[in-house]
Amino acid sequence: MTKEKINNIWIYRIAGFLCIFFFLAFLTNPLWADQIVHKFKNPSFNGINTSSHYLTIENQEFNRKMSIKEEIKAIQEQIERDKENTTLARFIRNLESRIYAQLSRQLVENLFGETPSTEGTLTLEGNTIEYSIENGIITLKITDADGNITEIQLPVGDFSF
Repeated sequence: MTKEKINNIWIYRIAGFLCIFFFLAFLTNPLWADQIVHKFKNPSFNGINTSSHYLTIENQEFNRKMSIKEEIKAIQEQIERDKENTTLARFIRNLESRIYAQLSRQLVENLFGETPSTEGTLTLEGNTIEYSIENGIITLKITDADGNITEIQLPVGDFSF
């Protein structure tokens, strides 16, 4: 072998060693060892900001309970509205209204009609309405089912429309 070939072999060997050295140096540079430390993210485990964490959980539970109560109340109110809005319920309300209007018309006719009566009694659903006319004053005495008495006095000729 010639001296030139031997020099080329040495140059290739040195270049190879340098390449391997730099390759290993760059490859192993970020591999410096350090201690492995585990930290919990949940405040219930590590204790940092635990009180605010518990407060947040409590607020979420409270808000959820309140929304459930509001939903239940809204559903109950909807059920009540649906019950009051049935055809039968509307018919009964209309019938009661007409009966009360007729009773009130008859009462007014007895008090102010062409042949007014001087006294009378009307019993309706446990309530008693007594009326009397004395000295130009109409006295209505209303007694409810519990025994509470309301008395109304109206002068006959003193009011007009």
